[in-house]
Amino acid sequence: MTKKERYKKIIDWFSENMPVAETELNYESPYELLVAVILSAQCTDKRVNIITPVFFERFPDVRHLAEAEVSEVFDYIKTCSYPNNKAKHLVGAAKMLVEDFEGKIPSDIKELQKLPGVGRKTANVILSVIFNKPAMAVDTHVFRVAERTGLTVNAKTPLAAERQLVKNIPPELLPVAHHWLILHGRYVCLARKPKCDKCGLRDFCKYYRKEISS
Repeated sequence: MTKKERYKKIIDWFSENMPVAETELNYESPYELLVAVILSAQCTDKRVNIITPVFFERFPDVRHLAEAEVSEVFDYIKTCSYPNNKAKHLVGAAKMLVEDFEGKIPSDIKELQKLPGVGRKTANVILSVIFNKPAMAVDTHVFRVAERTGLTVNAKTPLAAERQLVKNIPPELLPVAHHWLILHGRYVCLARKPKCDKCGLRDFCKYYRKEISS
């Protein structure tokens, strides 16, 4: 099977079986998504969604967060992973948004990555979800699914995987493809025990053919 054929089969399967794929983080504004994505680093979306309702009651917009003390923000997010660093990042990002971006979330990846706590993955999530730009955020789920299925080959880093995926997936599908791969990795292609018996990608998955069916 050629690379082009593999991409087509996988894209066609997701298009038919998962036509709607969205982030599982709850948010109502670009600001809220930015906060949620920063909190989600090495933390489950479920946990983040427990934290954010009360958080947004106290800090309803970027200006309220910019005026907050790090210690107070910590109290609201202490049940997530790495709350000390995330509290500092959230306040620092809010201050920068107010001072340098008129309180608005930028739509440029370089500008986004200037914000504390915002790496390339987080920036790509914002670009994809909020601005519907052809960006591919590569987290552990995307990295694993892309490698196992054969969408990426010898991609040693998330950036290398991102470049291969962006090159081979039609730009207009990249925003939804990001969620296809995340959700597939979260619920089917699990890290330790992938549910290959329930996976619709078996027939064109390199991992299944090599590790399971051989």
